[in-house]
Amino acid sequence: MEVKPGVRDFLWMGAGAAVLLVVLLVMQSYQSGRSPAQRLELKARRVDLVERMRYSLAAASEAEKSAVLAVTDQDSQAFADQASAATAEVERLRKALGELLASGASQKEKELLARFSEVFTDFQRVDRDLLALAVKNTNLKAFALAFGPAAQASQEMDSALSRFLPRHAKSPQKMLLLAARAQAAALRLETRLAPHIAEESDQKMDAMEALMESDDREVRASLDGLDAQPELRGDPDLATVRSSYARFSELRVQILALSRENTNVRSLAISLNQKRKVMSVCQDALHALQQEIAGEPAPATPFNPRQLSSEPQTAR
Repeated sequence: MEVKPGVRDFLWMGAGAAVLLVVLLVMQSYQSGRSPAQRLELKARRVDLVERMRYSLAAASEAEKSAVLAVTDQDSQAFADQASAATAEVERLRKALGELLASGASQKEKELLARFSEVFTDFQRVDRDLLALAVKNTNLKAFALAFGPAAQASQEMDSALSRFLPRHAKSPQKMLLLAARAQAAALRLETRLAPHIAEESDQKMDAMEALMESDDREVRASLDGLDAQPELRGDPDLATVRSSYARFSELRVQILALSRENTNVRSLAISLNQKRKVMSVCQDALHALQQEIAGEPAPATPFNPRQLSSEPQTAR
């Protein structure tokens, strides 16, 4: 005679399977050396570390941009120090997270951290190069010289020539032409400084400097021609022109040297291109790691037999 299981038998079979599953989960948890509560705490710590890494990475990027855009050496250095400190904090957190993952994380999480570590090395390299340029502010210093003392020297020269021409209106045409040529060439030379300072290409700067040298030769040749005129010996305006242009020429050498370093232009270009790209890759890697940790199944809580015995059992 065949005996068919009743409803009570199915209930007990289901309860037994559930108890067995819970026991297996608990055994697995304790075999790993951690209770479910400890595993939950470990997961929360890992998620928190990744979140803090993302925040510090963003803080480093913002401070870097401020260092690039700051207009004084003091401000640039202060922001650069903030950026370096935030980057160092990311590195500290990365090492702490690596220690946690080494003692109980999935292989995927370890691979994702390794991927971040790889791109973060690029981030650090780009950041060091960028900040080293940003704090020098050579383009800003060149602009300050060009629109400050160099512009003043050029204005003094132009004013002296403007006085010179009317006073010698009845002089030979050749002499007036020399003065006008010197004035025009000096003004052209001055206007070429700002584009040179803003230029990123060395090749284009070479071309600009070639034009400046041509202008400089014309100024000097014209002034030499005026000096050769006997009636102009001891002329006070011509003496002012000579001294003003000499001062302008010394400043031009300094301006071009600072402009050639191009630290503001180069740091801005790095910030907008290389740094932006590597920053995006770092954040994507951290986001993927954070999602992987957050997606771990929640550990089971220890089984309490009293809970089962206290539940009412009904049979149909």
